[in-house]
Formats: sequence, structure tokens, C-alpha cells
Amino acid sequence: MSADISYTTEEIAKLLKISKLTVYDLIKKGELPSYRVGKQIRIDASDLEAYKLRAKGLQANAPAGKTMAFQPQGTPYAHAQDLSDRSAASYNAGGGGGRPIVITGQDMSLDILAKHIEREGLGVRPLRSYVGSMDSLVSMYKGESDIVSTHLLDGDTGEYNVPYIRKLLIGAPYIVVHLLTRSAGLFVQQGNPLKLASWADLVKPGLRLINRERGAGARVLLDEQLRLHNIPAASIVGYDQEQTNHLGVAAQVASGEADVGIGTERAAAVVSRITYIPLIQEQYDLVMLKKPDNQVFIDAVIRILQSQSFKQELGAITGYDLTRTGEIVAES
Repeated sequence: MSADISYTTEEIAKLLKISKLTVYDLIKKGELPSYRVGKQIRIDASDLEAYKLRAKGLQANAPAGKTMAFQPQGTPYAHAQDLSDRSAASYNAGGGGGRPIVITGQDMSLDILAKHIEREGLGVRPLRSYVGSMDSLVSMYKGESDIVSTHLLDGDTGEYNVPYIRKLLIGAPYIVVHLLTRSAGLFVQQGNPLKLASWADLVKPGLRLINRERGAGARVLLDEQLRLHNIPAASIVGYDQEQTNHLGVAAQVASGEADVGIGTERAAAVVSRITYIPLIQEQYDLVMLKKPDNQVFIDAVIRILQSQSFKQELGAITGYDLTRTGEIVAES
């Protein structure tokens, strides 16, 4: 295999038939050396081949000039930090180094946060995983992520996030920090020809919905509203038709493929030929596990969120309320 070939995390996930979160976990543990090209994480073909050999219980020789995080067959792996240190040389060639930390979620604010974390010089390097709120919490429970974003509504209490965090992170010490509040509601076709104005209007006959994937905050919001309004999901045409992000939902409505979808004001501002109906202010929070190894970046994240420079950068983006940004919401 040519030494010039490299793969993205998505390509590695397809080749190994595993999830992207598992790929990030392998990188985080130092088992799969990586480096950065711009904003993209790359893995050399030689490192992938070496990982596959190791997984089969075989030894591999490290290419000249590259540090490989290998163990003999039957030898337990070292601590993740040790492996990260040993693979740092290959990452440094791409412009960064240190312990990888995985930040999950799809909002643009998280990319800005990752940039600010890099500037802090903490000896960590942020990796972005673009998954929904519920999958993010599950990945934290599995030990596959470090900074999780979530916007999950509990319809019975009207409370965001904490009820779900308590259920999924049982026994784990965590801290929840508010990132931002944003408007969520309905994407409808331009001019709102069906006169949709509330969640109750989703019961209108013949209405075609475009949904989000299971586990996404927007999907949970929709399901909670359908439950509270006694609307059977099976009665809505298109309930099982899914897109994996807000822009995809908005685009389906704009193209006429659907009459309505659930999303944020910011996404509506990007896509033309749709009308946005605001219905709720959703709370978007960050979750981090309170472990000794995490304290450095936990303190940095809170400091960044409370900084004027971070708030000024987010303030330039449509649809964000930063009144409570950096506030500690819950702690266990």
C-alpha cells in the first residue's frame, strides 16, 4: 500500500465497518495515529494497515521517522495518555499535538469553541464528532467523548438536558455548563401556504413532514410535542423520512419535498425559499465528566465561555441568546 495514501475518519469508519465515534476513540487512545490537514483529521494507510495487523495479533514494523503505538500480542494496552504521547510525533507533523479530546454536536458554536481551546495551549487537541444529542450522551457513557453538547427537552417538566443526563450518566460525576439559548420551531414552505402556527397544527390531514434521525435534539423535541398534544406519530406522513442535520431538513422543505420540518432559526436564515415559525427557546448545554485528567480542559471551557472574545464571536451569528453563556447549570 502506498505511503502517500491517507484516509479521513469517515473513510476509516467505512473500511473497518465501525462507527465514526469508534474511530475517534481509537485516535483518542493512540491506537490509530492521526494528523491534521487544515480542519480535517487524516490517517495514513500504513498506520491503518499496522492497526489491522495488531488487531489480528501480529506485529508490524514502524516506518522510518514514525512513532507507532504498538503492543505485543497478549500485552495489555498502556494508559490512553501514554499511547497519545507515543503517537504525538505523527500528529505534530500536521500542526498540533497533545491528548485528543472529542467534542460532539453539530452546532457551529462548537467549531468556534474547538478553535478557542486550541489557542489555550492546554496540551490537548480537539476532535469534532457531528452526532445528535442523545448519541452524544451515549458516547460519553461509553467513554468515547469528552465534551458533549445536548438540547433535549423533557416535555413533562419543561426542563432541558438535566433529566436525560441524570438517567444516562448514573453514578458519574459531571458538570453541565450552558452554551447558548436558541430559537427552534417549524420550517414551512415560503409564505406558509398551509397556515401552520403551532405544534397542534401538525395534525392537519395530508401534511408531509421531514424528520430528524433518532437521538437528535430536534427529533426528541418533536416526539415530546406529539406526545403532549396526543398526536400519533404514525398519523403523520413522512415521520419516518429522516435528514441528519437542520440544513438538510430546511432544504427538503424549500425544494417542496416536504411541507414542514423542525429546526433552528439559524438554519432557516441560511436556506432561501422557506418561512420559519418560532415555537420554543431551547437550551443548548455542554456536559463534561469531572475526572482529574479532565480538570484542565473543564476549567478552560468555562473560562472560554465566559470570555468576551468568545461571546463577541458567537454574537455575530443569527439566532443565539448568550445571556447565560458560561453559567453552571448542574453538577454532581
